Amino acid sequence: MGVSLVCTGCGEQVDDEKALRCPGCDGPLELPEIVGSRPGPWVPGETLIERYKDFFPFANGRADLSLGEGFTPLVKLDGIGKRLGLSVLWGKNEGANPTWSFKDRGTLAGVIHALESGYSRIGTVSTGNMAASVAAYGAKAGLETVILVGRGLPREKLGPIAMYGARLIKVDGDYGRLYYESLRLAKDRNIAFINSDAPFRVAGSRTIAYEICEQLNFTVPDWVLIPVSAGGNFRGIARGFREFFLSGLIDKVPRLMAVQADGCSPVVRAFEEGSPKVDRFDSPHTVAHAIENPFPPSGNEVLRLVRENGWSCRAVSEDSILEAQRELAMEGLFVQPASAVSLAALKDAVRDGLVESGQSAALVLTGSGLKYTAVFGQHDLTWEESTLENLGNALDRR
Repeated sequence: MGVSLVCTGCGEQVDDEKALRCPGCDGPLELPEIVGSRPGPWVPGETLIERYKDFFPFANGRADLSLGEGFTPLVKLDGIGKRLGLSVLWGKNEGANPTWSFKDRGTLAGVIHALESGYSRIGTVSTGNMAASVAAYGAKAGLETVILVGRGLPREKLGPIAMYGARLIKVDGDYGRLYYESLRLAKDRNIAFINSDAPFRVAGSRTIAYEICEQLNFTVPDWVLIPVSAGGNFRGIARGFREFFLSGLIDKVPRLMAVQADGCSPVVRAFEEGSPKVDRFDSPHTVAHAIENPFPPSGNEVLRLVRENGWSCRAVSEDSILEAQRELAMEGLFVQPASAVSLAALKDAVRDGLVESGQSAALVLTGSGLKYTAVFGQHDLTWEESTLENLGNALDRR
């Protein structure tokens, strides 16, 4: 493939396309900026990589590896948008991907890269969404797959990972250290770890931005709000809008907002304190488990992007996350708490005047609510019962 990578920290070019971190400063790597052409009319059966082939350096789009990822709905949230005084509000429903989260986009790109680089084993370190995604695509590609998760991962998240036949290892130890240890161990064992900020995973996340542009006829919202854990998805979406702008396909890049939960907000804390870098967040705990990353490997790059572009960072409370999850359900979208942080932050930003009346916004809803059904216990859910004989009376009650 012969692709050079660029360090987001020091800007150095790295000619080893298998590299995941900069050998000089240990910063995350990414593909060089790509200027491409406007995608043609949609073709039935077209895969994500085929549609945006100008923006990927692959020799073969490998349609045989696709599970139907991408092309997710951009749903107009009329009720919430009107209540907030916005001209229009959309939700990019990434729960419609094959394994119910945005991770499938980057996993496909990572698997293609692994195969083109000669790997026969892949793996990842994950709190849930990425684990299921890598396990599924590893099974599809016939690759030996190993998944490393934290020891405390709930049982309800283990089954959907193990179902794909991957080797699933619960690791007792600091989760932040596990990311770096996986890279060290994988290098000696020739395993392609498609972790949260692997260059080709981040490249796959660009397609969220590409699709939003296309779905809005090559215009963009004033704001796009993105939940942040490791930071790779934020980086990818930011790059996607920038590449479409550089390609002359849109006339501006929207303002982005990086959103975290109060209970685990290392990027937001660094932003608010004016710190030059992100430090470890001690004792993280939030209902938004999917973004509970105490030491995000792309945190410094997210921080840099937000500051250099005049964007924004927000952290939101547990109560506001659950409230936002209920509000989205009332619009027909059941999302995981980590997705709902985007709406919770939007409400705060409207209240504070950062997002102005009459502006437009899009929420990146990163995963399905079925990813974390334990959250039902946090909501006051009710139902009724009736005998068959009394069903008519039950239906008459209002």
